Amino acid sequence: MTGSTPGRGGSPRLRADAARNRAQILAAARTAFRESGTAVPLDEIARRAGVNIATLYRRFPDRDALITQVALDGFTLALDTARTAADTAHTDPLAAVETFLQGLIDNRDLLSLPLIGGPRTNDPQARELQREIAATLEEILTEGRARRALRPDVTAVDLITTAALICRPLPHLPPQQATALTARHLGVFLDGLRPEPTRTLPPAPTHEEMTAHLTLADGSADTPTED
Repeated sequence: MTGSTPGRGGSPRLRADAARNRAQILAAARTAFRESGTAVPLDEIARRAGVNIATLYRRFPDRDALITQVALDGFTLALDTARTAADTAHTDPLAAVETFLQGLIDNRDLLSLPLIGGPRTNDPQARELQREIAATLEEILTEGRARRALRPDVTAVDLITTAALICRPLPHLPPQQATALTARHLGVFLDGLRPEPTRTLPPAPTHEEMTAHLTLADGSADTPTED
């Protein structure tokens, strides 16, 4: 029975090492995707993660699997943030929208890929998360319309698109300036959500229309390349 004592054998350490390697790979992938796009060489991601390429492939068998997991993590964060915001929508819908957007801004290092318009993935779990995000945001907007606290022509797609844009890093700016500009843009957007607008918006695309074409094989710039 030598070597089988719980906590003293190799398996627990291996499981801990595997979890740590996976987390390091995902963190490195998020940074690399944000800096260079999803076509960045996988051996560069492995180097940044401090693991060899064989370890990366054990955790993620191909580029698509790695991209999909980064996307799933981002969508899960967005859904959790939307649900937290929705809990307060019955008292202050505009504050709920701010909670959603500010929550994503505060965690944008975990959102290296856009919430809409990319990455291209057919993963059913990703599609379901996207639908749940849109539905949760629509709950906030419905409450806001009922209370006449939000303009009636804003859609969940507007909130998702704004989140995707406002969370993108501003290049070549000191962090303090970038943070100040993000806060200003958020304030302008929130004021624009107030009722009785003076400008009529063009028709908005539906969530289904925005996501129907997002596939890994559409030939876009984000399409993975062969290693």
